[in-house]
Amino acid sequence: MAVLVAVAGVLVGLVGPPLVDRLTATERPLSVAGPPAGVNAAQAAVTPPAKPGASASASPKPPPLLRMPGPVPQSGENTFRYATGVGKVAGQAGVLRRYRVATENGSGEDVKEFSAAVDETLSDPRSWTGSGQLRLQRVPDGSNYDFTVYLATANTAARMCAAGGTDIRIDGEPYTSCRTTGKVIINLNRWMLSVDYLVAAKLPLATYRLYVINHETGHQLGHGHEQCPGKGRPAPVMQQQTLFLNGCTVNSWPYLEGRRYEGPPV
Repeated sequence: MAVLVAVAGVLVGLVGPPLVDRLTATERPLSVAGPPAGVNAAQAAVTPPAKPGASASASPKPPPLLRMPGPVPQSGENTFRYATGVGKVAGQAGVLRRYRVATENGSGEDVKEFSAAVDETLSDPRSWTGSGQLRLQRVPDGSNYDFTVYLATANTAARMCAAGGTDIRIDGEPYTSCRTTGKVIINLNRWMLSVDYLVAAKLPLATYRLYVINHETGHQLGHGHEQCPGKGRPAPVMQQQTLFLNGCTVNSWPYLEGRRYEGPPV
């Protein structure tokens, strides 16, 4: 499972039965008073040190955004707006998988902005095309596609995930994101708010968003959950970092230094 955030598992007819992610109330993360061992100094830094020779009067960079301010809609219209146009092909070789991107009407989120975030994440060489055996391309609604990346309010996400056999509730709250067959479903709460323990550790919301897109898309591509491989090591992207780090450090990418980074299977 996956919440920077949204922030558990999303190949149509190609990877077997859907991966079902079920969570228990005991897995819910607890708030912490400061950065835990799982967030390293670089991730927890708020203001970078001044460069040599920099003017003392220069304004410091603002701290990273940890979560979006203001209330987040918990329900929408249960209908979606899809990104238009055709994206560039990401990846150099391998099978081509096409995906759509959609945001729920009533969520208050712009589909162009969400689509840009998804495209940028999945086109990064540290993402799933890093295998050299996969290419990804965004296509508009009405085109042939393999899966869709949805941004949905918490209540809509809960219904969509439950329809695919995944319960994303913790203590009754639609908490995580998920993947069902052909659907990568990002919970708007996680996308906007990250999760408490990562916010307390000052992990940028942008970093969590990278993680949740890669994690749920990883499920769609046939990858199951993985465990922390050792204290102080990066967490595999398929670890449920929305819920816990178990001694690992936050990591948003399946490929590190050009090689697939994995942990023991759950």
